[in-house]
Amino acid sequence: MDRWARALRLGLWIFALCSPWISVHAQMKIPPETVQQWASVMSVQLQDITTKYSGSLLLQKKLKDVEPIIKIVQLDGKSLVKDFSDNIEGMLGRKMLSVRRLAESAEDADLYHDYNSTLEFDYYNSMMINTVDEEGNYISLGGEFPLEENEHFNNLPVNTLQSDVQVPTNVFNRDPYILNGVYMSEALNDIFISNFQKDPTLTWQYFGSSTGFFRLYPGIKWTPDSNGVAAFDCRNRNWYIQAATSPKDIIIVVDISGSMKGLKMTIAKHTINTILDTLGENDFVNVIAYTDYVRYVEPCFKGTLVQADLDNREHFKLLVDDIHVKGEAKIGKAMKESFKVLNEATANGQGSLCNQAIMLITDGAMEDYKEVFEEYNWPDRRVRVFTYLIGREMTFAQNTKWIACNNKGYYTHISTLADVQENVMEYLHVLSRPMVINHNHDIIWTEAYMDTVLFNTKAQSLLLMTSVAMPVFSKKKETLSHGILLGVVGSDIPLLEVMKLAPKYMLGPHGYSFLITNNGYILAHPDLRPLYKDGKKLKPKPNYNSVDLNEVEWEDTDEVLRTAMVRGETGTLGLDIRASVDKRKRPLFLTNDYFYTNIDNTPFSFGMALTRGQGQLMFLGNVSVEEGLHDLTSPDLTIASEWTYCETDIDPHHRKYSQLQAVILYLQGKEPDLDCDEMLLQQTLFDAVVTAPLEAYWNALMLDGDGVVPGVETAFLGTRSGLMRLMRYAGVETRVAKNFLTAKDKENLFTLDHFPLWYRLAIEHPPGRFYYYPTEDKGVKYVTATTAVTVSSEGKTAIAGAIGVQLTLDLLETMLWAIAKQPDDTDCSNTEGVCPLSCQSSDLNCYLVDNNGFILQSKERADVGRFFGEVDGSVMATVIKLGMYKRVSLYDYQGMCKGTHHHASSAQPLLSPFYGMAALLRWLFSNALMFLLDFNFCGLWHSDYFVDAKAGYHTSHKKKHVDALQPCDTAYPGFMLDYSIKETNSLIKCGRCQKMFVVQQLPNSNLVMMVVQADCDCSRQYPSITLEPKEIKYILSLTYGENNATVKCNRMKSQKVRRRPQSCHAYHPKENAKDCGGASAISLSVALFLTSLIVSSALHQRT
Repeated sequence: MDRWARALRLGLWIFALCSPWISVHAQMKIPPETVQQWASVMSVQLQDITTKYSGSLLLQKKLKDVEPIIKIVQLDGKSLVKDFSDNIEGMLGRKMLSVRRLAESAEDADLYHDYNSTLEFDYYNSMMINTVDEEGNYISLGGEFPLEENEHFNNLPVNTLQSDVQVPTNVFNRDPYILNGVYMSEALNDIFISNFQKDPTLTWQYFGSSTGFFRLYPGIKWTPDSNGVAAFDCRNRNWYIQAATSPKDIIIVVDISGSMKGLKMTIAKHTINTILDTLGENDFVNVIAYTDYVRYVEPCFKGTLVQADLDNREHFKLLVDDIHVKGEAKIGKAMKESFKVLNEATANGQGSLCNQAIMLITDGAMEDYKEVFEEYNWPDRRVRVFTYLIGREMTFAQNTKWIACNNKGYYTHISTLADVQENVMEYLHVLSRPMVINHNHDIIWTEAYMDTVLFNTKAQSLLLMTSVAMPVFSKKKETLSHGILLGVVGSDIPLLEVMKLAPKYMLGPHGYSFLITNNGYILAHPDLRPLYKDGKKLKPKPNYNSVDLNEVEWEDTDEVLRTAMVRGETGTLGLDIRASVDKRKRPLFLTNDYFYTNIDNTPFSFGMALTRGQGQLMFLGNVSVEEGLHDLTSPDLTIASEWTYCETDIDPHHRKYSQLQAVILYLQGKEPDLDCDEMLLQQTLFDAVVTAPLEAYWNALMLDGDGVVPGVETAFLGTRSGLMRLMRYAGVETRVAKNFLTAKDKENLFTLDHFPLWYRLAIEHPPGRFYYYPTEDKGVKYVTATTAVTVSSEGKTAIAGAIGVQLTLDLLETMLWAIAKQPDDTDCSNTEGVCPLSCQSSDLNCYLVDNNGFILQSKERADVGRFFGEVDGSVMATVIKLGMYKRVSLYDYQGMCKGTHHHASSAQPLLSPFYGMAALLRWLFSNALMFLLDFNFCGLWHSDYFVDAKAGYHTSHKKKHVDALQPCDTAYPGFMLDYSIKETNSLIKCGRCQKMFVVQQLPNSNLVMMVVQADCDCSRQYPSITLEPKEIKYILSLTYGENNATVKCNRMKSQKVRRRPQSCHAYHPKENAKDCGGASAISLSVALFLTSLIVSSALHQRT
C-alpha cells in the first residue's frame, strides 16, 4: 500500500513539474495584426454593400445640390412651448364649454320637472337594446336601437342620434327615482348632438346621476361581465367623485375588538376599501384600527396624513386585509388620536386644507363621547364624523347616530356586503352640500386613466385618457338648504389627441412633449409605460396613473423641473441626461433643454424637451406644388400615418381618408376645406422631390445584370417630415424579415411619440458611417444598417434624414467566414499552437459585436441579439476592465418585480387551529343566516344585487393575492464602446488554462470583431454579465430600536411639492346638518335570530 502511495506522489510531482511547459506549449497565439487585417477587410466590404444598396451617397449628393435654396433655422423653444400650450388650452377649453352646456341643460330640466312617484316611462336601457324574446318581440326597455360602426369612436357600433342609459345590476331599473331621473335627463339628447356638431373632436359625453344611472352619448350596446353583471357604477368613477366634492382629509377609524369577528369584520374591511376607492390624488388619508389601544395599520404613517394616490390606497388595502380582531373597544382613544392628526395637519399647512372627516366603522358605541367632541371639534364642527354601524345588532345604534348628527356627518347601518356601496356613497353627498348651496360649478380634470370597464374592446382598453366633469345641482328653492346633488356631467379626452397638438416633426428625433398634473403625476409622456406583460396578456400596472415626473425624468435629481412645473411656472432648464433606446438596452448621453408652462383653467402643466445640437436645427426647403405632387404619388413613398398633416377628424366626410390621401386631395384642390399644417406639407413636398431619384436608383439595381447580392432584402430612407421610401429587393416569399417596416413594426416607423429606431441611432453617429445593429422579431433575426444624411447652409449643418438597408444573417456569416481566415499557404513554421487560423474552425470563436455589446454574428445563431457578456463573461469582464467598453448605470422607476408585498404589522395571527376552525364555522353560519334573512325578508333586493356586491369584493380580494408582480424600482447596466480604443488583447487565466482573445474595431462602423480562443472554459471563474434589472431595496437594518425609520417608509410618506386645487367648499351657514341619516327598518325572523345568537355565543365561549 505504501509503495502505491509513494508512486502516486511521484507521478503527481512529475506532472506538476511538466504542466507549466505543457500549458505554455499548448497556448494558442492569435496575432493582433491578423485580426486587424480581417476587421479592415470586413469594414470595407460592409461599407461597399451598405453604401451601394442604400444609395446613401446619391442622397447626400442630392442634398448638397439643394443647399443654395434651403434655409436652416434654430428652433425657438420658448415660442414653441407657448404656441403648443395655447393650442392645447384652446382644445381643452372647447371641451369645458361643452360640459358647461350639459350642466346648464340638466339643471334647467330638473327645475321644471316635478317628481312623480307613479311615473311609467320606457327608455333605452343599454343592456337590453336590440334584444328580443323567444317570440321575436323586443323585451321591456330594449327596443330597436340602430347601431353603426364609427371610426371616431374606435370603430365601435354606436348611435350618434341618440343616447342610452346604463343601470348597474344592483339598482332596480324601474325604481321611481331612476325613472324620474331618466325622464328628466332626456333633455340632454339635443345638447349631446349639438355639442358634437359644434366640436366634432368630442368623444364620449355623459351624465352620471346620483341615483346610479348613467346616460351615455353616443348610445352603445353595453357588454356585461362574464357573470352577466353590469358592475359599472358611475358614482364610483373618479370624475364623478372629484366633481361632487372638494379635496378632503379622511381618517378611517375601524373597530377591531372581539365583537367584530366573522362577517362583521368582512363587511368592515369591504367598507374601508370602498371608502378608499372614493379618494383621489387631491385627497389625504390614514387608517387607524382600535381595540383597547390605538394602532395605525401602517406604523410608518403614524401621526400623519398621506396622499391618497393609487399606490398608497392599494398599500392600505393590503394592510387592511391582514387585520385580525381581539380585545375590547375603546372608541374615545381612537377619536382623540384622529382629531389630533387632523388638527396638526391644518396647523402645519399639510393635507388638503379643505374638508376633514373621520369615518368611524364599528358595531356599536357604548356612549356618545360628548366630552371628546367638546374638546376637539365643537363649536365649529370643522371635522365631520361619519359613522357606519356594522352588523344586525341595533343595541348601540342611537349613540352611533348621535355622534354623526352632532358633528355634521351622516349615519348609516350596514348589515350585509350588499349594503356597503350605497351607504358609503352617502358621505359624498354630505360633503357636496356647501358647494351645491353656493352653486359653485367647479370644473375638474382627472388624472390619466384607462377605462377598461366602460368599453369591453381591446382598442379602448389600451386608451389613456383624461375626463373633464362638472357637478349638476338642484336649483329648486324648496330644497336649497339640503344641497341636493343631481349628478355629474362629463366628457372623455384621449390624451393622444391632446399631444398631437405638439407636432413630433417640430420636436425632432429625440425631442418630446409631456403633460403633468398639479400633483406632479404624468398624464402623457413618451416614456410612460402603463402596461406590463402578465404571461401573454397586457395589463395596466397597479400604479400606472401615479407615476411621478421625477420617476421618468430621473436625472432631475434636485426636482427643479418638477417643482417649477407643479407650481405652474413658465421657464427653461438644461439637463445632461442618460436616455435609452431599443427597449431601453442602448444608452445615449444627451443634453436636453426643457421648456415648460401651465395650461390655464386646468390643473395641468405642459413641457417639452429639445435635444441640443442637431435636435434644435431644422432645415426648410421650397418647391412648387406641381413638382412635389408628382413625386408624392410614387408607389414607394409613405408618410407617418399617426401624424396630423391634415385634420381629418373635424368633418365626418374626411374621416375616410388616410393622411396621405388627405394631403394629396388638399394639394390638388379637391378638398380645400381640410385644415392642414402648411409648414409640414411644404417640407414633405420638398423631401419627396429631393428623395425621388432614389426610386430610380433602387430600381436600376434590381434590373442590373448581376442582380442584387443575396441577403440584401430592403433599402429604406426617412426624413424629419415623416416621409419614408423603401425598396424590397427580396420578394415576400423569400424575405427573412417579413414584418420589417410594415404596420406591425411600430418601432421602426414614425409614430406619434417617436421617430424610427434606425433614425434615432443613425443621427448619434457621424454622417456617412453606417450603424449596424441586430433585430429579433418573433424569433426572426436580421441586421439593420443605417446612416445619417445632412444638409448645410450659412455655417450650420442639420440632419436631413437617415437611410439604410436591412441584411440577413446569412450574408454577414458568408462574408465573415470568407474574410476571417488565414490562407492555407500561411508560413506556420515559427507559430506555436493552431495555424493557420480560421473563424470557422472549432479552435476559435469569432463574433461581430456592436457598440453596446450586442452580438450581430456568431457561429451559434442563438447568440445573435444577445448581450456578449451573457455568452462569454470572462472576455466581457476583461474588455470592461481594459476600458474598451464603459458601464453606464440606468434606472427604471416603473418596473415590475416578482415577490410578495411586505409591510410592518402588529396584527396577531390566529392563536390555534381550533380558533381558525371555529372562526370559519362561525363565518359560514353567519353568512348562511344573512343569505336566508336577505332572501326571505328583504324582497326589495334582487339576487343580482347581492351577487354583484359579493363578486366585486371577492374579485378584488383575490386579485391582490394572485398577482405575482408588484411595482418596484430597478437599476440595470448599459454599455458603450470607447471609440478611442481601437484594439485590445489579453490572456485570461482560468484555472489550468489561459484564454487568449483579440478585440479589434471595424473602421467606419460601430462594430468590433472579437476573436476568442474556444478551448478554455472560464465560466467558473467569470460568471455571465447580464443586463437584467435588479430591484432597488430601500430598507435599512433596524438596529437602534423602533424609532429608526426605513428609507422606504420615508419615501412613502414624503409629501412632494404639489399645487392644491384653487377652490374649496367645506362650509356653508345654510347647510341643513339635521339630515344625517337613519337606520333601516328590518324585520327579522325571531327563530333565526335566536338561533344565530345561541350559536354565535357558543362559538365565542369556545374561542
